[in-house]
Amino acid sequence: MYKFPDNLFTEVRIEKTENNYYFVKNGEVEGNGRSAVVGAKIRIYDGEMWYTSVTNNLDSIQSEIDNLASLATPNREIYNDPIIRNFGDARADILKYNGENDNRKIANEERDKLINNYIASCVDHSIEEMKTYYASYGSGHKIKEYYSSKGASIRHDMQRCNLSLYFDFVVDGITISAGKYFQELGFEALKNREQEIIAERDRYLDYARNAVDVEAGDYTCVLSPVVTAMFTHESFGHKSESDFMLNDRTLQEEWVMGKKVGNEKVSICDSGDMQNNGYTPFDDEGNPAKETWLIKNGVLTGRLHDAKSASVLNEEITGNARAQSYYHSPMVRMTNTYLEKGTDISEDIIGGVEDGIYVYGVNYGTGSATFTMQPNLCYRIRGGKLCEPVRANVITGNVFKTLFDIDAVGNDFILFDTYTCGKNGQSAPVSAGGPTIRVKKLTVN
Repeated sequence: MYKFPDNLFTEVRIEKTENNYYFVKNGEVEGNGRSAVVGAKIRIYDGEMWYTSVTNNLDSIQSEIDNLASLATPNREIYNDPIIRNFGDARADILKYNGENDNRKIANEERDKLINNYIASCVDHSIEEMKTYYASYGSGHKIKEYYSSKGASIRHDMQRCNLSLYFDFVVDGITISAGKYFQELGFEALKNREQEIIAERDRYLDYARNAVDVEAGDYTCVLSPVVTAMFTHESFGHKSESDFMLNDRTLQEEWVMGKKVGNEKVSICDSGDMQNNGYTPFDDEGNPAKETWLIKNGVLTGRLHDAKSASVLNEEITGNARAQSYYHSPMVRMTNTYLEKGTDISEDIIGGVEDGIYVYGVNYGTGSATFTMQPNLCYRIRGGKLCEPVRANVITGNVFKTLFDIDAVGNDFILFDTYTCGKNGQSAPVSAGGPTIRVKKLTVN
């Protein structure tokens, strides 16, 4: 397709993206549009330096290659370079979303009808505390192409569509937001979710009306599946992205394969080939997706790599080099990351707590040696029963102590397709999942 220069590694990444959005606030349409972008990133490597160009004119790609090649120094050993050896050379054509299931075929009238039906069913104007409601629809379709001088020729596509309906409640001068955000691969899956929205609306309204401040201290905590997902992604998933280790000799020495890092009930996996939000059949270095077990039965068994980190740490490539768009350079990123389900029943997990906290939802979380989560709804557990809702500002714990303190793992696994992960100025769609888990002790404030 392109004439690649001799004695240099060359790659071309092309993306064709189409987006659709619609936004309603208190009955007024405040956003409505479609967009389409086509672009390419060309990179050449001579063993010492990357030379890069970006263009929105696909007809100029060959001239961009030639210009970059004139700047680089030819290297006869470039394909023996340890980084370049880890770039993919596959040939594949995987288009899953170009038939009747193509979201681009959804007419604006059908999109608008969906939103208006949700508003009519879920917005209750008799709720005095409700001050604002927001409803939105969005969809995106992307075709990615990858070509390289190693012989790679890959084309694959992905699409997503989402719907949200949120409410702002004001109780005693405090604003509480409640609602649901759904993201699916196909339009039909966004239909008939009214009862989920109404249940969430009413749960958070009850919390706004009746929650009391938690007494700060250490508690046994039960995490709902969505909170487990957040913990797994933020507190351990990012630790498994190997580019963090490249300049940290201490971390390399401490973070060794085969080390026991958690309770034997804990197993964590990342897999890019699952048909979920983090679906990445081939990464942005031309490598196929791989199921990577990061922890298996409490033992460290893997980590996530791009070509550079795998070469430096002398480990197998995992297909986790991802870029936000054609404009960006790839880095090590998660795809679909989850804590595997166990055998415990969620009701029994709560029933085994004499005095503790059930964490139902979180706004956000961060993770390092110490992880932090900001909950948005918790309940006090007394005598194995859920009691009054409580307000907590922050929940913290040591990551590795917490992995050992997980003493129950539920069978109610859920994988959530609503995550967008930020790292080093780039965002990437991911999924995160897990079941209900119980942690012996976390600090709640």
